[in-house]
Amino acid sequence: MPKENNTGEKQELISWLLEGDVSIQYQTYRDLLGENRPDLQERIAREGWGARFLSLRKPEGHWGDRFYQPKWISTHYTLLDLKNLAISPTNELIRESISQVLADWTGKDGGILLSPAANLSDLCVNGMFLNYAAYFGASEEDLGSIIDQLLREQLPDGGFNCRSNREQVKHSSMHTTISVLEGIQEYQVNGYTYRLQPLLKAAGEAREFLLQHRLFRSDRTGKIIDKKFLMLSYPSRWRYDILRALCHFQAAGAPYDPRLGDALEVLLKKRRQDGTWPVQAKHPGQTHFEMEKTGSASRWNTLRALRVLKAYEEDLDT
Repeated sequence: MPKENNTGEKQELISWLLEGDVSIQYQTYRDLLGENRPDLQERIAREGWGARFLSLRKPEGHWGDRFYQPKWISTHYTLLDLKNLAISPTNELIRESISQVLADWTGKDGGILLSPAANLSDLCVNGMFLNYAAYFGASEEDLGSIIDQLLREQLPDGGFNCRSNREQVKHSSMHTTISVLEGIQEYQVNGYTYRLQPLLKAAGEAREFLLQHRLFRSDRTGKIIDKKFLMLSYPSRWRYDILRALCHFQAAGAPYDPRLGDALEVLLKKRRQDGTWPVQAKHPGQTHFEMEKTGSASRWNTLRALRVLKAYEEDLDT
């Protein structure tokens, strides 16, 4: 695999990314080369990973057994995977599946229920659902109750915790907070306006919550909260890690903050001699198929890391 120590080696790294799945090709052109390639985006539904995910959709319009079961092959996580591939947001099959979820799984609290027996929705799932539902163009009216539920559950420390609507909690969860932040970001960029200003205020406070922890440290002791936060995984599922957090700050156009420095330095140290980043961990559970092998050079993590460094590397060097 190529290194990126000079212009020629950088070009080799880009070439390596462009040898990957068509979804990687499309996002490499869009995010690293500044070139829009709608022809590549349209191919995501017809070949490679995107086509494989779509081929597993059942005639009833769902994946797995139902909305959230079995975990990683459920409708929920498959739709999240498809969104992260950057498949066309106008895909009609996906839009039909999202409409079905909204009709069948919206609970009395306004969020999306995980099972028929559930009385309350899960905040982490609501954030992820907002992420892909906004990307695929769900109506503002359908998303309104989810927005209300998210804003209702923000904690005083600025973040979110999936247990807050079930029990009294005092501290936010990094996992839930990043899922909600990604949902708010997608809602904003797709032009929705319902309660947008309160959402943007909440997002700013939630990012400050992550910054107070330097993305992975205790705000009281400075110690690493969980060593798993430093492991580069993909797909992230519901789990938090520093690359996922850095990707959000980059996607949101958040300016460099010195409190990002620790996480950026960890990310740079994880770069392999060949210039790539690996998949260091997978979250156990049944999957449709493996996009990449643990321990090997990862086009997903390399693409994501290069996006982040494009945004912040110059600030880190100063």
